[in-house]
Formats: sequence, C-alpha cells, structure tokens
Amino acid sequence: MARRFQLLIGACLLAAAALGAVRRPPPPADKNAPPLKSSAAVRRWMRGMTLRDEVAQLVFIPFYGASPNSRSREYRKFVRLIRDNKVGGLILVNWANGRTTQKAEPYALAAFLNRVQRLAKVPLLVSADFERGASMRVNDTTPFPHAMAFGAAGDPELARFEGEITAREARALGVHWIFYPVADVNNNPDNPVINNRSFGENPQAVAALVKAFIEGAHSDKKNYVLTTAKHFPGHGDTNVDTHLNLATIGADRDRLDRLELVPFRAAIDAGVDSIMTGHIAVPALAPPGLPATLAPQILTGLLRNDLGFKGLVVTDALEMGTIAKGYSSGDAAVRALEAGADALLMPADPDAAMKAVVTAVESGRLTRRRIQESVVKILAAKEKVGLDRKRAVDSETIGDVIDSPEANEKAQEVADRALTLVRNPGNLVPLAAPQNACYLVLAENRYSPEGQVFTDEIRKRLPKAAVATLDPGMTRAAMDDAVRRLSGCGSYVVAAFSSVAAYRGTIGLSGDLAQLVQSLKPVVLIALGNPYLLRNFPDVGAYMATFSTAPTSELAAVRALFGEIAIGGRLPVSIPPLAQPGEGIAVRATRTPDNLRNSQLQ
Repeated sequence: MARRFQLLIGACLLAAAALGAVRRPPPPADKNAPPLKSSAAVRRWMRGMTLRDEVAQLVFIPFYGASPNSRSREYRKFVRLIRDNKVGGLILVNWANGRTTQKAEPYALAAFLNRVQRLAKVPLLVSADFERGASMRVNDTTPFPHAMAFGAAGDPELARFEGEITAREARALGVHWIFYPVADVNNNPDNPVINNRSFGENPQAVAALVKAFIEGAHSDKKNYVLTTAKHFPGHGDTNVDTHLNLATIGADRDRLDRLELVPFRAAIDAGVDSIMTGHIAVPALAPPGLPATLAPQILTGLLRNDLGFKGLVVTDALEMGTIAKGYSSGDAAVRALEAGADALLMPADPDAAMKAVVTAVESGRLTRRRIQESVVKILAAKEKVGLDRKRAVDSETIGDVIDSPEANEKAQEVADRALTLVRNPGNLVPLAAPQNACYLVLAENRYSPEGQVFTDEIRKRLPKAAVATLDPGMTRAAMDDAVRRLSGCGSYVVAAFSSVAAYRGTIGLSGDLAQLVQSLKPVVLIALGNPYLLRNFPDVGAYMATFSTAPTSELAAVRALFGEIAIGGRLPVSIPPLAQPGEGIAVRATRTPDNLRNSQLQ
C-alpha cells in the first residue's frame, strides 16, 4: 500500500513538473536592460498589463464602419477582441456586398467608433487606407483623385493640401492613423496592384510629393494624424498582386538606393510616423522567397540600421495571400516581430496570432522587452494624437469639417490639372461637334457606380446624346447590339474605367471590350484609372489619361472634351514604347460653360 502511494505521489510530481515545463509564468522584462523611455501617460497605460495585454496592443483588427447588430455573432466577436482581448487598434475597410463595395457613412462611422472606444480599457488607435483622402473609405468626404493624378499635375502644393484636408477629415471622423502616402515608384507598367496608386516612376518626383503630403498632414497640430509611407522597400517594379501571391523585386542594392528607397528616405526626413512593409521578396537583401515583412535583414538591417528609421513599423495585412498561403497566423506574427515590425495588421486569426507571440516569449524565442519596445511605440502614438486626453469625437461638428466647398474645389483642380492628352493626331480633342459623337462608358462591372458622373455630365450638356454603358459581364453580342442602337455616330468617345483592386490579379479591359474598341473609328479613348491602356490601342484617334476613377476625374474628362478647360498634364510614367515621362499635348480651353449653354449644341 505504501509502495503504491509513493508511486502515485511520484507520478503527480512528474505531471506537475511537465506542466510547469509547458506553461511557465510570463518572464519579466530584463532588469539589467536600460529602462524604456516613456511618458507618464504611456506608463499609466502599461501599469498592470500582463504579457498577453502587451501582445494584444500590437494587434489591429478590421471593421466595416457601421455598428452591426449588438446580438450578432460578428459583434460579439468584435467586442471580445476589444474588451476582453484588449487589441491595440482597428483598421477601417470597405464592406463587400456581392459584387460591389460599400463605404462607411460619416455619422454612423463616428458613432460606432465612439461606442467601441468606450469598450476599450486603453484607447483604440484607429487606422484607415485613406489613399484618396477619406473618400476611399467614407462617403460624403472630399473626393481627391488617385496619387498618379497628383504626379501628372506636378505640383507638390496640391499634395500638401490633400494631406491637410485628409488629416482634418480623418480626425473629425475618429481616425488617427492613415496608411498613406504610397512611396512606391511605379516603373513597371504591368503592375496590377500599385499602378495609379503611385505618384509616378521618377523617384525624385515621387519623393517630392510624398514629402509634401506628410508635411500637409502634420501642419495642424490640433488635427495631427499619423502618416505612413508604404510598401517598404518598394512595390513598384512587380507584376504580381501580393494579395494573391509573392512578388519578387530583382533589383540589386545599388538600384534600390537609386530608385526604390529614394521616396522612403524623403518620407523619413519629412518626419513620417510609420512605414508599412511590403509582402515582397528582395533576394539582394534577404533569402529568396522570404517576404520583406518577415525579413530581419530588411526591417532591421536596412530600415532601422541603414536608414535610421525610429518610428512605427506596421505590417501590410497579414491575411493577404502572400503571407496566409505560406505561414500560419501565429507563425507570421512571431516572424514579423522577430524581423522588426511593431504593429500586426489584420492577422487572419487574431487569437492565434496573440497566443503564438505569448508562447514565443514564454519559450525565450522573443524577449518580453522586445514586446514592450513595440508597445511603448504604439502607446506613444496614441498619446501623440491626443488619446490620453480625449477618445470620443463630437459628431455635431462633423458636418462643419468634411466635404467643404474649398476642399472640393481644390480636389477638382487636381483632377483638371492632371488631364494628360497623350495622342491627338487628328485634333479630335476637344470635340469640334460633341452633338455628333456617340459616348460609350466601359464600366468594370455592371454594379459599379463608375461612369455615372460622366454620363450625367454629358447629358447636362447634350440631353439627347447617344450614350451606352457596357461591362465585362455582357456577351459580345449584347455589346454589339448596344453599339448598333446608337445612331448617327460621327465619332466615338470611349470612357474606359480600369482601376486597381485587391485580389483581381490583373488590370485592364476584358478581351471583348478591347476588341469592340478596336472595331470603332474614329475613337477618343479616355483612360480613367490605368494610364497604360494605350499599349493595347496604339493607333487610337486620340488618347487622354485621367489617372483616376474618382468622380472629380470623370467631370474633368467631360469638361476637357467640351473644351471648357485647358489640358496641360504631363505623363508621370512611361507607356512603352509609345510615350515617355513628361510628354503631354497642351490644349487651350475653347468654350466656357456659359457660352456652351447658349450655343446650338443643345
């Protein structure tokens, strides 16, 4: 009996020892290390944080800008991640509804953020991809065009103004951190994911616009937003959508210094608050096949040590295919922190990511101090935007800030000045007889609102205009039938929408739409978005690029067609082998809206 009792006690002790080996208490910060510099507010927020609490501060989860049903599973999960798991922040994304995306409504967004801020023990840092100003994610805000339109306009003061307005509108809505400007140099015309999100292909010109935007966003301390240069070390020379698969930059270090890194250096000099990593492999810097997001040689060796960047390093979304296909949520999170990242954006499984990082610290793979270094940076960023003083926004003042007439006028100026006439051998632009032209809108899908402004503005000027809208979902027979219904076409104006979209993998017109355009003559082709469409139509009668699908760009295109505004933009990219950077045909305005209304066109 005694022998059996001894064996039982021994078994219990062994089990306890085994459990202790598996689950050790969280290690304290290294007492021999110098103390982390932090403010009183940061120390107050960190007081009493467990290791898991600290890890949670590094995680940023997505939300859709409106409050879901409080009884829904989605909302309960969201509340748990904020109140119980204590994540550090949020990122606003568009809500996909079937084949369309829906933006947030400004007042609903502000109310939702005020609501969830009350759930958080430590204030939430709210972020968003405001690449075209807040209008990229929120309705009824200033509709700035894409970055490449600023490159075509060629005036850093316009980018500075965009930064100022974006900051003002973001803060009014409750957003503190914007993932912009794009510092990628788009020197690959086949790039399906950067394209017109970039300011252009000249690194010095891109750097000047990056710098100007950051300065504008930081110009009003009351409306200060955290800015982000992306996608480090440069995503411009790729032909792969990294939402789907890994892209590789084949440049050597010398080329990187001369081209890709130039805008990032300018951003750092301008005081950019954060830099977003790219899910791209750079064999000249790190092992082939290793995304920069997970590469210490790039995030620590190049960005921290060589370039001297001291701010926040945030990953691109960790749910993207490049990462999700090759790494679990937990492994990706740990590797990103090992590489030098501070903030983990959109892990596919936030719970698994946090658990893996905690385990990595407990096992000694990561140190507690390494986690705390990033926590201090994130909390300092929260203090920098005033979250230690106030976390809610005043919804009554939103209408006084967003979508102001002054900002709208300036956004329209950018779109107008960006218009670049690349080809016009027959002087088709401006239209000599707009009433004799037929107008085709090539939408990206039948549910898209793109083209509505263009069509409405044509009909304002020509109520009886022959207008048809086509989309890739139509059969070729249906397309041909729609064109046949147009009568008396002395010429054709084709407004072709082609924009960058995540997970699409390509950018351009579908085969049937492209063949249809080639069958029409004479054609004025307007590229709304992707400027490289000219490569598919080298002999088109006239070619004009807007560099954006924004409604301001639609209006600018119509005004230019009717001779109401001058055309003076310059290509910020090459369109090989047809056009070089800096090219553009200048055209004077020939009509004004007033004398147009009094003319016989109507």
